[in-house]
Amino acid sequence: MIAKNDCRMPAEWEPQSSVQLTWPHKDTDWAPMLDEVLKTYEVMALEIRKREPLLIIGPPSDDTWARDHGFITLKTSHSGGGQEETLLLDFKFNGWGEKFPASKDNALNRRLYDEGRVVGRYVDHLDFVLEGGSIESDGRGTIFTTSQCLLAPHRNQPLTKAEIEEHLKQYLFADRVLWIDHGQLTGDDTDGHIDTLVRIAPDDTLLYVGCDDPDDEQYEELRLMEQQLNTFRTQEGKPYRLLRLPLPRPIYEGEDRLPATYANFLVINGAVLCPTYNQPDLDAEALRIVGQAFPGREVVGIDCRSLIRQHGSLHCCTMQYY
Repeated sequence: MIAKNDCRMPAEWEPQSSVQLTWPHKDTDWAPMLDEVLKTYEVMALEIRKREPLLIIGPPSDDTWARDHGFITLKTSHSGGGQEETLLLDFKFNGWGEKFPASKDNALNRRLYDEGRVVGRYVDHLDFVLEGGSIESDGRGTIFTTSQCLLAPHRNQPLTKAEIEEHLKQYLFADRVLWIDHGQLTGDDTDGHIDTLVRIAPDDTLLYVGCDDPDDEQYEELRLMEQQLNTFRTQEGKPYRLLRLPLPRPIYEGEDRLPATYANFLVINGAVLCPTYNQPDLDAEALRIVGQAFPGREVVGIDCRSLIRQHGSLHCCTMQYY
């Protein structure tokens, strides 16, 4: 039995042991643009590998969004000076509320564990649907999530919001859950994953996507989200430091607007990999703000225009281990 005070979900900026990429292949939705997306994955892989070990997963898989089918890792430190260990939490992935096939992806974690490719204590939570992109941790007992995602159909009904919150506290050893009730990017398949909207950084900092154009279809939801973030308080009762990220100018695939966002960055050892969209002024501004939130880390821009064509971005493609 692990005591609550002996376990926690680390913040993303803590030292990592490796990062996982699930590699695109011809039997995924990337097939029509496989060469293009492979170039993006190669750039991501090279930047990660410069700084820490890289775990690459090949087929069979349904898709390649490691953030949502990968293990969620916790760190334990036993009272009395026992050695710290990693808990590998295997939650159910069901294609973002049964929108897409996910049986192969849902089986990947067990395969990795059985093959000895990941190290830690396996914990089976396959009776509960939870995607890594839907939660953020400050490493000190606060979990952030969005109500539009965790309460969306075909995930954990008939559980109520209060019951889902209790599951999160129990499974992630959290003290509290802060729910964001607004914010949805057009073209997003995830029902509003938090890693497309709001991210956590050191020193009680929240980076979030803002919109200045009242004619933008996303303006009102993002305005309401910003208002709510201003009401949030730390466990010590202080307001969060808020840093506003720009919203990329609309990018379309045919008539469909794609969910481009600068919030979908990845923090790794010594660096932050930040998505860019060939919008030099906004790209530069986003990298500057991310650098402000993570002083002392190199901020590296990676062109993610290929990734958003399948409605995700850089953070969605990756999962870190501690």
